Amino acid sequence: MAEQLAIDGGAPVRTTPFPSWPIHGVREEELLGEVLRGGEWGEITGKKVHAFARQFASFQGARYGVCVPNGTLALELAFEALGVGHGDEIITSAYTFIATAGAALTMGAKPVFVDIDPETNLIDPARIEAVTTPKTKALVPVHVGGQPADLDAVLEIGRRHGIPVLEDACQAWGAAWRGTPVGAIGDAGTFSFQESKNITAGEGGILVTNDRHLFDLAWRIHDCGRPPEGSSFEHEMPGRNLRMTEWQAAILLAQLERLSEAMSTRTRNAARLTASLTEISGLVAMKVDDRITSHGWHLYQMRFDPTAFGGRSRADFLTALRAEGIPCGAGYVPLPYQKAIRNALRSRFGEEAVTGQPDVPRAAEAGEHTVLFVQTMLLGTDEDMDEIATACRKIQRAWSS
Repeated sequence: MAEQLAIDGGAPVRTTPFPSWPIHGVREEELLGEVLRGGEWGEITGKKVHAFARQFASFQGARYGVCVPNGTLALELAFEALGVGHGDEIITSAYTFIATAGAALTMGAKPVFVDIDPETNLIDPARIEAVTTPKTKALVPVHVGGQPADLDAVLEIGRRHGIPVLEDACQAWGAAWRGTPVGAIGDAGTFSFQESKNITAGEGGILVTNDRHLFDLAWRIHDCGRPPEGSSFEHEMPGRNLRMTEWQAAILLAQLERLSEAMSTRTRNAARLTASLTEISGLVAMKVDDRITSHGWHLYQMRFDPTAFGGRSRADFLTALRAEGIPCGAGYVPLPYQKAIRNALRSRFGEEAVTGQPDVPRAAEAGEHTVLFVQTMLLGTDEDMDEIATACRKIQRAWSS
């Protein structure tokens, strides 16, 4: 007889919490104290924003970095530097966070959404070329959950059509493709340091690139039109104020120091969890391409098959799993189905901008059947990973008996 589930009055698998977030220590306090006592609180007079830009860009294999207040602004900055503007089109994944499309809309461009590979929840490069037009000004693969998209294929399409590739790496700190860190494999890449992210200052973002011209332009845009080595009142072009504060940079410098160790823990725990899930029918972890030599593991995603759980819905499964003491969430609502996106497309580009979007049935399926665990859970112990699997098995036994 199956063990009684917690939602039915049984004892939960676990009652202890997973690691809390954010993690901080003495190093953050030291660096914040330096900012406070030093009296240089902004990027113009301070040194820590510049130090973090150099260190993080180097960590991601890039020559240059431009820090900004958040990841959405990093995307906007990248689009503007790449020349994306009113009436242009960008091609991106149908299955990601809204900021990717929202930043394009802010710049006056129309996002065109491409379906995903159901084994990875990442953009399917085979579907990009069919929607490429003379108006396409950027290809934007998104490394959802910290897993790099197929950059070989995306870059080949970009080169063939002369279209720049912007990597939305906002969830992919430390991820690498064929041994090369993501972000500057394309023309540019963006990262986010929002409070849920694997390295965080509450908010923050950065654009990285190996292209000196692109860096110079991005710098001018983010610093009121000033050149990187210019004076305070030397403005070569109209720009914006997108500067990060020294407070954010101080925390990020400390966070970066412990990122490699945390990545090792997440990678080890993800492998252990995947090995356990292979023994549970109806739960399939996302496939990791052999060309991915480092995974960011911001999200651990798996696909839920209701037929292996007595026909119960994903919503039922999430409720039962939470009752067993396992925090969990659903996947993204595909962007073409988001009310905000549809309304923005309709009002700015007409009804055809909505009805003319490509069909994305696999993204729709991912939106209905993806189950995810957040990165803090992967900072737990072997026993924590085993209890996640134990809870999943317990639910399956109860519903399939």
